[in-house]
Amino acid sequence: MIPVCEPVIGKRELEYVSSCLKTNWISSQGKYIKEFEEKFAKYCGCRYGISTTSGTTALHLALASLGIEKGDEVILPAFTMIATAFAVIYTGATPVLVDADKETWCMDISQIEKKITKRTKAVLPVHIYGHPCNMEPILKLARKYKLLVIEDSAEAHGAEYKGKKVGGLGDIGCFSFYANKIITTGEGGMVVTNSEEYAEKARSIRNLCFKKERRFYKKSKNSVNKRT
Repeated sequence: MIPVCEPVIGKRELEYVSSCLKTNWISSQGKYIKEFEEKFAKYCGCRYGISTTSGTTALHLALASLGIEKGDEVILPAFTMIATAFAVIYTGATPVLVDADKETWCMDISQIEKKITKRTKAVLPVHIYGHPCNMEPILKLARKYKLLVIEDSAEAHGAEYKGKKVGGLGDIGCFSFYANKIITTGEGGMVVTNSEEYAEKARSIRNLCFKKERRFYKKSKNSVNKRT
């Protein structure tokens, strides 16, 4: 059997995982999460990074943070992982599909404008197999029709479009760190953005909308973790 993609895990990864286990920071908090969010966002040319449990949840979180809801339409390519469409459906919105470009396999830019209606709220380009979409005309259409742009960059960590990293070209970008991706955390995902408003909304939704000062964990006298 020839694997499609096999993760490379070495001694450093083992050291970091062991450090997390030793310090008890194994769920959504701790220095490694914060450092990863900050450095990955900066790598993408963005100010903010919000880690998630998967690429699918990253897409769902991004759409929810942008206010996509029932009655809205989101334009996306017909050729993509079903998770992209699922994330739109999870918000109650409707996926509107455009065909793939025969050369790049990314969404056919020429089909987007004729799919735009009064209900269209966003365009969700997918950078297929690490190949960036032709983002310039997408961003131009978005400005013309006042649409949001969510990049599905799950397969395109580090890919560049005209000198800029994908994920940082639209309003918000989404990545996956599944085992077959260029960078893996086993499972996991990330939302990146330059908008403080979107970042704060994403962090709030990810944290079940608890206030920052109200949801944390501490050790009791009996060394049992308690939620306060």
